[in-house]
Amino acid sequence: MSANLRFTIADHIATITLDRPEKLNAMTPDMAAALVEAVTTCNTSNDVRVVIVTGVGDKAFSVGSDITTLDAYATPWDFRNRQDYCDALRACRKPVIAAINGYALGGGLETAMACDIRIASENARFAAPEIKLGWIGGGGMAVGLSHSVGMSNAALMLYTGEMVDATRAAAWGLVSEVTPPEDLLPRAHEIAAQIAARAPIAAETAKLNLRAVHQMPYEKAIEYERDLQAICFATADAAEGRTAFAERRAPIFERR
Repeated sequence: MSANLRFTIADHIATITLDRPEKLNAMTPDMAAALVEAVTTCNTSNDVRVVIVTGVGDKAFSVGSDITTLDAYATPWDFRNRQDYCDALRACRKPVIAAINGYALGGGLETAMACDIRIASENARFAAPEIKLGWIGGGGMAVGLSHSVGMSNAALMLYTGEMVDATRAAAWGLVSEVTPPEDLLPRAHEIAAQIAARAPIAAETAKLNLRAVHQMPYEKAIEYERDLQAICFATADAAEGRTAFAERRAPIFERR
């Protein structure tokens, strides 16, 4: 793990914390590698049921890749094939919550959009500022924005690079909730605890289903959903859910 990335697991909740507040939690290659390692642990651990991603401090979630490191790549091809932290988060099989505690700019916005649920503090700000420096995002910026805020709003952000505040981000659907800064992490943990209490395989399958619907025709998406439902229904956790319902008690799920 990197000295600038913290990773903890407690009560079935993994927390990945970007810890470089003096640089607004800008990502270095070392941090990217640590994030890949953390996600790999989350994917392989039966103890992890949900993940929270956040940043240290009250100024920034993340401002993306540290620009001072980008010229270290020997060729443009090496830059194109770099280890990408957004790819790592998209590969996480567990539900992921972004607790956005300030600026989410460039790769920081892409990091947030790679998560499944996004909640933001009132001081959060969002932007795709790469165009101001002569390039565009490469970690899923256009596809993430177009799915989240619609084509016109995505174009506005991509073409101008200007910031969007938390209130507008919520109105556009970029984030689900806006909280006072002091309530952000408690609210993220509240949502995470709710998810952790649900059937883990069902939660992971629901994530697969959500990702698939953007890539399938309407009827095929319904067919795929029905197949996933059948798989879930055959699990021991689903049997436990039915038994608990009949016995009027809370189910005890074991991810099997």
